[in-house]
Amino acid sequence: MPKITFLGAGSTVFAKNVLGDCMHVSALEGSEFALYDIDPQRLKDSESMLNNLKESTGREVTVKAYTDRKEALRGAKYVINAVQIGGYDPCTITDFEIPKRYGLQQTIADTVGIGGIFRNLRTIPVLLDFARDMEEVCPNAWFLNYTNPMAALTGTLIRFGGIKAVGLCHSVQVCAPYLLKSLGMETDNLQYKIAGINHMAWLLEITRDGVDLYPEIKRRAAEKQKARHDDMVRFELMLRFGYYVTESSEHNAEYHPYFIKGRYPELIERFHIPLDEYPRRCVEQINKWTAMREDLVNNKQISHARTLEYASYIIEAMETNKPFTIGGNVLNTGRLISNLPEKACVEVPCLVDGNGVTPTYVGELPEQLAALNRTNINTQLLTIEAAITRKKEHIYHAALLDPHTASELSIDDIVSLCDDLIEAHGEWLPQFS
Repeated sequence: MPKITFLGAGSTVFAKNVLGDCMHVSALEGSEFALYDIDPQRLKDSESMLNNLKESTGREVTVKAYTDRKEALRGAKYVINAVQIGGYDPCTITDFEIPKRYGLQQTIADTVGIGGIFRNLRTIPVLLDFARDMEEVCPNAWFLNYTNPMAALTGTLIRFGGIKAVGLCHSVQVCAPYLLKSLGMETDNLQYKIAGINHMAWLLEITRDGVDLYPEIKRRAAEKQKARHDDMVRFELMLRFGYYVTESSEHNAEYHPYFIKGRYPELIERFHIPLDEYPRRCVEQINKWTAMREDLVNNKQISHARTLEYASYIIEAMETNKPFTIGGNVLNTGRLISNLPEKACVEVPCLVDGNGVTPTYVGELPEQLAALNRTNINTQLLTIEAAITRKKEHIYHAALLDPHTASELSIDDIVSLCDDLIEAHGEWLPQFS
């Protein structure tokens, strides 16, 4: 039976979701769940929670916590990654507070934008260390990446890590049902196609019994857009560019140059944009953890229903050779999306079975969608270039080409901001100090 290693297992809630899902897979009876985290208390919490879940559900698996990363990886067949490098304090605080001094505001800052660039720079070296360990002790393992920034990290691993990797984000499988529910439309018997890049993939087609649902979706969206609601940025993008995008409005507000603008502060209210949303969530989660911990960690009757997260379905498909389709983040090798760069990491439908993850050919995106994707890909590729070459000028290039940053700041201010962020990160970015 396979060994499944979870890196960042101190994310106790997410470990429950993903490894709890794996407990629902009969083909994984007898497997080892190997847990690794640099926080010993959180690691112990997750081990206790999963052992309680194992006992309450009667599953025949072994749960084992490791303090040695290489031993946690040794012999693994699947590696699930959910690490966050730098945490809320200090690194997320740094990613938000220093840009604010320049008048640059953000909502989530974990994918692109100035915050996404620096999250990449501190995470890429760690993930490449993981890959080097894997090449030594589990060279044939699949690396299932859940860590953001998804596209740049997964692209780096595939291009430079020497391992098999796919990036996973639940925004794909919830996109179409969420859209229809928000418009009061039925969600049964849907057929849809999604492709693009992570957090900016596009609902290209959506039908029911062969009938195109987009005309009715757009009619209802235009009507709903007349009043304030929680998805205004995505609706605006759909009405202007023709297609709905996978990731939330608070994310997409900072992927484009149209919504968070110092010259137009009224847009924040008009499009209901939650500035500083991610730090607010972090503080709430930290405050809630003490109360949540007792019920989650020490609950002998803990239960779990299988979620929509892809990991357990991927592992099940590979173990049983029963095909399953996912929206996966893979390299655009052979131009799976023909009007995006080959070096880009794209999010496309993939077939998973005993052969692994096989991406499918999409062809051309509508040109306006490819153009929007390329604005983010530019920054992603130059961030990877900075991380691999350790040349500071590529950090500047990445920031200068970021749509939101470039729309707000001058060249001199962008360079100065990058220097300030490098200095503030200190030991988190020793390669650039």
